Amino acid sequence: MAGSPTIKPFTAEETYRIVHHLQEPAVFLNMTCGWPVLHWTVDHLSGCLGNKHVRFRLGRKKKINVNPTAPLFETHCSFVDATLAQFLSWTQGHSGTHDGPFCDYPSSEYWAYADYKYISQLLEDQPSMFEDVKWSEFGFEGRDGRESTLWIGTEGANTPCHLDSYGCNLVLQVQGRKCWHLFPPEDAAKLYPTRIPYEESSVFSQVNVLQPDLRRFPAFQRARTHSVTLEPGQVLYVPRHWWHYVESVDPVTVSVNSWIELEADDVARVSEAVTKAVVCALKTTPADDNADVWLNPTEDGVSSHNENMQYVNLAVRACAQRLRGHSQSTRDSQAVKRDCSGRVKRCGDCVPFTVPFGPHLIPVYAQQEPKGMNPNDPEVKSIRKCVIRSQLDCAESSEAAQRTDPASAVRIHRGQHECGSALSHCGEEMAEDNEGSGHATITTNDLLDCLVHPDIIMRVTELLLQRHTDQTTAACELEYSPNRKTLPH
Repeated sequence: MAGSPTIKPFTAEETYRIVHHLQEPAVFLNMTCGWPVLHWTVDHLSGCLGNKHVRFRLGRKKKINVNPTAPLFETHCSFVDATLAQFLSWTQGHSGTHDGPFCDYPSSEYWAYADYKYISQLLEDQPSMFEDVKWSEFGFEGRDGRESTLWIGTEGANTPCHLDSYGCNLVLQVQGRKCWHLFPPEDAAKLYPTRIPYEESSVFSQVNVLQPDLRRFPAFQRARTHSVTLEPGQVLYVPRHWWHYVESVDPVTVSVNSWIELEADDVARVSEAVTKAVVCALKTTPADDNADVWLNPTEDGVSSHNENMQYVNLAVRACAQRLRGHSQSTRDSQAVKRDCSGRVKRCGDCVPFTVPFGPHLIPVYAQQEPKGMNPNDPEVKSIRKCVIRSQLDCAESSEAAQRTDPASAVRIHRGQHECGSALSHCGEEMAEDNEGSGHATITTNDLLDCLVHPDIIMRVTELLLQRHTDQTTAACELEYSPNRKTLPH
């Protein structure tokens, strides 16, 4: 019947429970029908923002005089400030862009990305638009555009592979498509984590996941890849501490996301404060190898050691208070939870919850890749050629796919990678020769990769909390566990 409200596959309460029980990435379908934010195309936003300037990050589509197997971090990108109208003219190749902010960056050679833009700041003079984003329908009452960020990019625009230190992530695709390549927290060692460039709350991978250098990073070929192409109207759930590389595959893309806070974030803040203190202490010390650009452009500046130690102390105190409160509430709740007969309920009495996967909730499966591949095997060489062909085929078909129905089936990538994922665990250059050529000089960055490795920082965090609280190490580990979830009461 015309005008009748659309019935969603899950209620807000059901969706909230699903989100907090999911252990792997999944895509929600038909949950955003009727959300006004789906009208937030670049054309629409251009009219809303008018002459307001937005900062764009630019990168070359094809690297020149740069190691093609190295990730393109933000420290290696260019930046321009432009209106969305200027951005649209540039993407469409209009002649008037030769003297504008994009004049030095031909759209045929560069991609552009307005990433991580806080909607609360971008649309501060139009607060009514915050309500266009309805995360309350996912069970997060009161959450809307104020707690969300906006991402606008062109084909090829990407975010280097990284994990977010805080929360879990809900991502709505509004315009165009994006490819997501995700890796579980247990595979962190295979992704070679680094904190250079430094950005609070982001741990980067040293691996270019689309074109890995398996001579330098041989363990990456054993990493488990979960890949999916996100279509307009679909929402991707990214669990806590899942690594992800994201790339736009259509001429223009728009996404909106929100990071959902978790109890484990209190411990993560201690870890981040410790990391910041160590990185800043070493990288601000004069040294021959400290001339690199190590601070991500997203950071406001370098804090003094006194400031960083204040952050450490504040984070430890806040976390200790939370842990003590959590311990007390656990004891209290255990004393009052009884069934209808008055018997004290135990954990085993709880009804198990099964995530309702089906046509409206699709798990993002792990790729099934051959293990223990011999790089000289003819079959492996054939796989390499297929991966490269799939990249070319996807580039040619991306514009046609723009017309895809928003409610269409999720494009989960299994055996063959879609949209240029390549994710060549076999790599374009297999590790045909792993023999080293002698010992390299250990740099400050090499030392930092060890000192602030997630495993080391986790242990330092546990020791700090153990010394400054009456909680046991086991309690700290429970809070910090990558699979820890804040379950609904």
